[in-house]
Amino acid sequence: MNLFEQIVENVRKKTPLVHTITNYVTVNDVANIVLACGGSPIMADDSKEVEEITSICSSLVINIGTLNERTVESMILAGKKANELGHPVILDPVGAGASTLRTQTVYKLLEEVKYSVIRGNMSEIKTVYAGSGNTKGVDAAAEDVVTEENLAEAIQFAKAASAQTKAVVAITGAIDIVANEENAYVIRNGHPMMAKITGSGCMLTAVVGAYCGANPNEILPSTAAAVSALGLCGELAFDRVSATEGGTSSFRMFLIDYMSKLDQTLLQGGMKIEGR
Repeated sequence: MNLFEQIVENVRKKTPLVHTITNYVTVNDVANIVLACGGSPIMADDSKEVEEITSICSSLVINIGTLNERTVESMILAGKKANELGHPVILDPVGAGASTLRTQTVYKLLEEVKYSVIRGNMSEIKTVYAGSGNTKGVDAAAEDVVTEENLAEAIQFAKAASAQTKAVVAITGAIDIVANEENAYVIRNGHPMMAKITGSGCMLTAVVGAYCGANPNEILPSTAAAVSALGLCGELAFDRVSATEGGTSSFRMFLIDYMSKLDQTLLQGGMKIEGR
């Protein structure tokens, strides 16, 4: 069993509690994917209880998808408590750069809380790094798509963003990059249909939270394993949808199904992770 397979196995053995402050568009899918990967989700976003809830969890996921001022305070309180306890904290800066409020909120969150992982598309991560970006709603701008031609440059950017934020940076898209200041993984799992359902990014961030919660001393490879695992489930789900002549709703169901069935047999030869 290699390191990535061991990381996946540890999640099922340890059943990490994942405190997720996420958006109401995708919250049910997020809870289900955490359960499917072997974790246990807790969704609590009231400022009166978030510190207490975080205290009993293994990790914290902060997602600004449906941003409002009420939950920003909760995110900061929970984040500071998780930092105090040494728990992994994962940030998903959904739509950063699409509005002034989102960009300002991301910077406030970055100032107040230390993150283990920041996961977003290239446009969102550019906003985190530079304070402005070309985010189109919740999607990356066309000029920010990572390709084989600009991959080396994108890897160097991911390392620079990690150096600046002191967090592992996961840039997800057609080709995924997971990097710290010195090392990077390139992941080529996934399927374009994942972009045709709501919540695939939110689900991924929550899976990162579960994997890091179960493997807190292996943040970089745990993040890479999570990205690869969900991408692999996307590939398997598409194959199943094609065989049954289904559509996007079936794809969402099969995506969660395969995450719940993911084992060493499926992982072996299926994970496409390259160290760079």
